[in-house]
Amino acid sequence: MTLSELIQAVRENPNNIIVPATWGQGRAGFGGLVAALVYEAMQAQVPEGRPVRSLAITFVGPLMVDAPVSFEAEVLREGKAVSQVLGRAVQDGQVVTIIQGSFGAARASAIHVPAEPAPAMPPVDECVELPFVPGVAPEFTRYLAMRWGIGGLPFSGNPSREMGGWVRLRGEVEREPVTVAQLLALVDAWPPAPLSHLKRFAPGSSLTWTIEFIQPVPQFDTHEWCRYRAVIEHAQDGYGHCAAALWTAEGELVALSRQTVTVFG
Repeated sequence: MTLSELIQAVRENPNNIIVPATWGQGRAGFGGLVAALVYEAMQAQVPEGRPVRSLAITFVGPLMVDAPVSFEAEVLREGKAVSQVLGRAVQDGQVVTIIQGSFGAARASAIHVPAEPAPAMPPVDECVELPFVPGVAPEFTRYLAMRWGIGGLPFSGNPSREMGGWVRLRGEVEREPVTVAQLLALVDAWPPAPLSHLKRFAPGSSLTWTIEFIQPVPQFDTHEWCRYRAVIEHAQDGYGHCAAALWTAEGELVALSRQTVTVFG
């Protein structure tokens, strides 16, 4: 199933979804997909005109692929402009992912501070693409294309604090405006930045993830590349703390991201 098909499945019946193994990442489902599907269940509970402002995501445990999972949402508070919503992915009676989200309508304000410029990157055609190699690359990367323009590939022994490049959906996807759920997959597609410091394979994963969206989200479509950059702010004792951002190809800020990652190496 494609990302769009899984999103539509959650919209139609969030209580009985099976994430196929093609969306796997080791023994678990791809975290960006899980977050996207929980978000869809949450968005359905929010009044129109209140776009998502921020999501605080905790990956409590691995979501098993090829097994039933339900996506639940609960409105905690609904104010004049802001809705606070709690979302969960539940599998075999256990919470595997939990998200606290804030959705808010625009309001008049005298404050306007533009985003800092996007980082310079080599052109897409000059960047190395991470190929999808069955049995080698994570299964979910068959759906997401990444081209390295900053820092090093995972396990390359590159000591840079930065990692990133270009990202978009891969394969025969319909050309349509990118949704917030798809943005979650695009941002989380990248491996934990500290993995580039290692010289041999070791597993790593996101523990917590906070992402904030610039509203209104800049308009671009599913065939266009985005710029992504992650910066390692600190890494020690098997944990890394990284700040990242996503921009359109033209340099418009789309989202700000922050993760605590675990590295077993």
